[in-house]
Amino acid sequence: MLTGKRSLFSNQPGVISKYVLTVLFIGLSNGIVGNVSADAAKGKMLFGQCSGCHQVGPEAKHLFGPILNGVMQREAASAPDYAYSDALKNKLQGGNWSDESMDAFLAAPMSYAPGTKMAFVGVQSEEDRANLINYLRSIDTDGNSSDAATGVLNESEQSSENASNEPPQERRPATEFAVPEHGVLHLGRLALAEEVQAWDIDVRPDGVGLPVGQGSATVGGELYDAVCASCHGDFGEGTGRWPILAGGMDTLTEERPEKTIGSYWPYLSTVYDYVRRAMPFGNARSLSDDDVYAITAYLLYLNDLVDEDFTLSSDNFSSIALPNEQNFIADNRLEEAFRQSSEPCMSNCADEPAVVLQRARVLDVTPEGN
Repeated sequence: MLTGKRSLFSNQPGVISKYVLTVLFIGLSNGIVGNVSADAAKGKMLFGQCSGCHQVGPEAKHLFGPILNGVMQREAASAPDYAYSDALKNKLQGGNWSDESMDAFLAAPMSYAPGTKMAFVGVQSEEDRANLINYLRSIDTDGNSSDAATGVLNESEQSSENASNEPPQERRPATEFAVPEHGVLHLGRLALAEEVQAWDIDVRPDGVGLPVGQGSATVGGELYDAVCASCHGDFGEGTGRWPILAGGMDTLTEERPEKTIGSYWPYLSTVYDYVRRAMPFGNARSLSDDDVYAITAYLLYLNDLVDEDFTLSSDNFSSIALPNEQNFIADNRLEEAFRQSSEPCMSNCADEPAVVLQRARVLDVTPEGN
């Protein structure tokens, strides 16, 4: 450390501050290596790139990654209520993070513990990794930070900082790095399984994708009155220009058909999926899965398709067929040609002037007063 190599305790080669000399014995006896002041402050700034997945502090909570309070003091992979990957737990085997093991992990997480959830390319700069480690060491298990991370330098450290004439290290562009075997291209990170699952909520007509649950038409009526009726009417008749949800049976051949859940929609899965994904208006995704089952059951009741004591569940869902299902046909344009000629006509195609066959008012899309 005194041979001219860069010291972990100072930015000046071969220099150890008076403060470090004071705590050297304590630091080594506790496995603490590194500048506990200036470098921790730099690490705090670098931690900004970690904060998208990790939190520290008294109010910290798990995000995609675990909270890191006391991560360098407590047993590794031990934050309560976080599901660590088996890969990381097997790699650490119940021990504590050391500076060396944390440095190796931060340099290349997926190489250090293949299968880890931390799908991050790694911190390339050795100095940045040392600063991050020192910052993490300054956070205790309650999330309180020592003075190490305040960024205030004492006189000797300020002197050493000012004496350093080395230019700042430039970050190499991603194109200069070889693509690693795990395929990360230094752009973003791999989506976690739970992130993909959070988006993958579509429900197919055969019921695939339905969550386990149930809800009665009776409960659905109460929910409907509370969050749906203000737009769709007390009985699904629609208020103002909001969609009509019930009725309209045998109107599809009329000039102005009423296309409702009972008269037009082909599949009940569309009802469940849409309510779950987009309703109530202005507060989407606020309903539980069972709430959506209940509202869907009530909509069936409003369309006289089930009795008022009916309970819809993931078990009986696929047994419900809407009246208009048979009038929808499969889109087979991939198997059969959609048009006969290979070159469509793009100009002067009609022998006579075009004739208007339908108007917006008939289609019921013209705003009132226009």
